[in-house]
Amino acid sequence: MLPDFNRLKVFYHIYSLNSIVAAANQLHLSQPAISQQLQKLEVELKVPLFTRLHKKLVPTAAGERLFTLVEPFVEKLQDEIPYIRQPLDRPAGMLRIGAPREFGKEYLPRFCYEFRQLYPDVMFKLKFKESIPLLTMIREGILDYALVDVYFKRGELPSFSDIFSVDPLLKEEMILVCSQDYYQNKVAGDHTFKSLVDKEYITDEDDPSILTLWFKHHFHKMPENLNVVTTLDSHEALLSALKLGMGLGVATAHLVWDEIQRGELVPITTLQMNMVNMISLVQLQDKVPTLTEKTFRDFMIAGMQKADVLKRFQCAGS
Repeated sequence: MLPDFNRLKVFYHIYSLNSIVAAANQLHLSQPAISQQLQKLEVELKVPLFTRLHKKLVPTAAGERLFTLVEPFVEKLQDEIPYIRQPLDRPAGMLRIGAPREFGKEYLPRFCYEFRQLYPDVMFKLKFKESIPLLTMIREGILDYALVDVYFKRGELPSFSDIFSVDPLLKEEMILVCSQDYYQNKVAGDHTFKSLVDKEYITDEDDPSILTLWFKHHFHKMPENLNVVTTLDSHEALLSALKLGMGLGVATAHLVWDEIQRGELVPITTLQMNMVNMISLVQLQDKVPTLTEKTFRDFMIAGMQKADVLKRFQCAGS
């Protein structure tokens, strides 16, 4: 038989606050009522949950084990109640959205702010991670949906069954760039494979695969051993290193659009079109979206089509 849930709630507060008095104040009950609920729970479970040492409560091994079971349920319930209570006639409640780190930091806060101007009862929980962790969180119900920066065709998601709906949203160009000084002193207008393969390189990925992919895309052959002089773990650090003139690096075009327009960074072009990466909106295939999810999804898609956003995607690498 399951123990009385109300008594488990009382136990949770006693354990968390380490005090019957504090738990009574938190739950707006009398101290004797709290003590009585705890005693009834211990009788129900047939095990003591605390050792009473003067006025101090020390959890027993059974109490500690019970708390490890109760704590995630209570805290998850507290997080989800606002989401469960959302009204049916207007967007409200919690939206849980994922996105690639740099893309998400650049655009999602703006869309969330503008959306809350229209619907102030909506709250956001944003996760900025790589593609596979985002897909995992969608599958496990941690996210309502996510923007994913790798476009997988149906049935090709690594380690996942065919459970996702994938809607292509925007193409982002991946370009090779360097500082104005580095370009003038080292590149000097020579965009051939032979010239570029001998230059210094910077990457914000754990391996230089994005660099070798750039060469494969533009020259149809892979460099044997690029001189990667610096590896970083953020776009901001990559941008700083590029502008300092430490070497060449592959960047997302729309994220360096301002620097290109100001002449701080120079794109390296070839006869080939720029590499393209697809930003797609991914959600569970059979999931029926709530009014809030659908309204924000449409709002975000419309926002990505605005001129001030599109010009970054369409002109950054040209």
